[in-house]
Amino acid sequence: MDIRQINDEYSVSGQITVEDLDQIKALGFQSIVCHRPDHESPDQPLFADIAKRAEELGLSITHIPVGPMGVTADAVTQMVDALDEFPRPMLGYCRSGARSTAVYQQTLHIRA
Repeated sequence: MDIRQINDEYSVSGQITVEDLDQIKALGFQSIVCHRPDHESPDQPLFADIAKRAEELGLSITHIPVGPMGVTADAVTQMVDALDEFPRPMLGYCRSGARSTAVYQQTLHIRA
């Protein structure tokens, strides 16, 4: 797991696993947002499996998939809502962290 801090409220990572969640919690993250659609790759864990363990650990979590069409206005709106509603620091993840970074960067214009 390669976590890259964007700022005090938000960091990104490539794909996480259920096993990573205890470490994510120990690092102080309070919420997670997944930007990767399920079934993008045959070896990726399902969002529901990650969400179940995250919730057991007391982490807030949501799924805002960003697919081949790229970042949509709807995804940005959902991300703004997540940032408004969920405790921070927040970890966003996708396959590489690029989509999670792109969605967050677009929210900065709206939240400014």
